[in-house]
Amino acid sequence: MNEKKKKILSLALLFLVGLAVVAAGCIGSKETTTTTPQYPTKPITIIVPWAAGGGTDRTARMLATLLEKKLGVNVVVENKAGGGGTIGHLAMATASPDGYTIGIATWELSTYKWLGLAEVSYQDVTPIILYNKDAAAVIVRADAPWNDIIELTNYIKEHPGELKASGTARAGVWDIARIGWLKTAGVDPSALPWIPSKGAAPALQELIAGGVDVVVCSLPEAKSLIDAGKAKALAVMADERYSAFPDVPTLKEKGIDWSYGTWRGLWLPRVLLTMWLRFFTMH
Repeated sequence: MNEKKKKILSLALLFLVGLAVVAAGCIGSKETTTTTPQYPTKPITIIVPWAAGGGTDRTARMLATLLEKKLGVNVVVENKAGGGGTIGHLAMATASPDGYTIGIATWELSTYKWLGLAEVSYQDVTPIILYNKDAAAVIVRADAPWNDIIELTNYIKEHPGELKASGTARAGVWDIARIGWLKTAGVDPSALPWIPSKGAAPALQELIAGGVDVVVCSLPEAKSLIDAGKAKALAVMADERYSAFPDVPTLKEKGIDWSYGTWRGLWLPRVLLTMWLRFFTMH
């Protein structure tokens, strides 16, 4: 196990065990508050607000595997996709605060109230740890005629509405990445219409099937298709090239001064913050 994974696991375990202490101390008997509860004693569920196979799902399953080995109980990843991620984020925010349901939150959580999609925001959950960041990338089929991001950008500008793109929900992080890329390049974003999806995995399936022409998602999400020779990455929206993808240039290298990406974190129901404060006040 590399040092990064060890750090993620250690921090996650620290908060989960602390969570069990809080729960027992605040909702148990007076005698219970003086002892450390046995935790965990049953399976733990990790809620993922996006479809299986995407970056959020994959990182959640990595975390689940590490936690299972350390805690000795099953850690189940439950995908609650739909509604632009609102279904899963709402499920996370309203879950029982007993330490056995946690969730993976993504960038979109900060947008739902502003967009009028759902009455849930970062204020409804308690952050544990930010464990992953991924820059957006521009992915096309391997047989697509463009081998350079500038070629594709110019084609979109000259043929508005001909191509279609996908990657996540409308106004999701990969959609915003698309808008920023095109606007920075002097292209009207409407020239590349966005087809909403439940995440990068179904969007990439649509790309290979010919349903869309461009997918904006992270490089790790597209890696298996790139390695299989079915897709190619034209650019990554990062400040520097990824060491795992040394041949993929950044937009900035190509003269488009735009970088953008997503973050993923482990979160708990917000009510636990109040319980945490109560616990330390009592002790």
